[in-house]
Amino acid sequence: MTTTINASTTAGLVQTADTSGVLALQTAGTTALSISASQVVTLTNALPVASGGSGVTTSTGTGANVLGTSPTLTSPTISGAVVSSMASSVITSGTAVASTSGTSIDFTSLPSWVKRITVMFSGVSTNGTSNLLVQIGSSSVSSSGYACRVVYFQSAVLGGGNETIGFPFATWAAANIQSGAMTLTLLGSNTWVATGYLADSGSNASSTGGVSPALGGALDRVRITTAGGTNTFDAGSVNILYE
Repeated sequence: MTTTINASTTAGLVQTADTSGVLALQTAGTTALSISASQVVTLTNALPVASGGSGVTTSTGTGANVLGTSPTLTSPTISGAVVSSMASSVITSGTAVASTSGTSIDFTSLPSWVKRITVMFSGVSTNGTSNLLVQIGSSSVSSSGYACRVVYFQSAVLGGGNETIGFPFATWAAANIQSGAMTLTLLGSNTWVATGYLADSGSNASSTGGVSPALGGALDRVRITTAGGTNTFDAGSVNILYE
């Protein structure tokens, strides 16, 4: 036995008279929703989800959203630690390299989306007095066409000079060790600008700034070397961050 409440020819509430006490909402004689005596709500058909088609009739957890039966993330795509649509804001560290041998240190295979690079020096020394250089490139290192200026000082400015073969830092004595950082930023059209500061154990410091030549493509490598490329590294370590 059932009791019909506020019924019309097309819709109404129907309550059973037996011990189950089910309350149902019907349209055209077909139950669309029912509520049991223990307040369990059951939908006859799947609940449409505005964000992507039909969903399931139940949800999990307090306040959970009703989801599709097989939801997938289509955008942004995720690969390792990089989210495709925000890759340029993810800071990635290179692997620190001991600057204790060789005449140059290269960081290669940088991704094409890189817009800023920080080159870090920790206790770096060479066996000569040629200026330290940072050079960049696409497929190969560019060693000409830079427009840079380095200024060196102690308590006051001691001097400075121009450089065209890379972004320079001044070096005073082979025994001195230098620490600091240089930031490279993409200006546009594969052209990069640089600013940096380095201090050494002999109470000297240098500041640098300049612009690179337009590279033949997206930057994919950074080299740390010396003017002339003959002095050998003999202390410290270097690394990069890119984003």
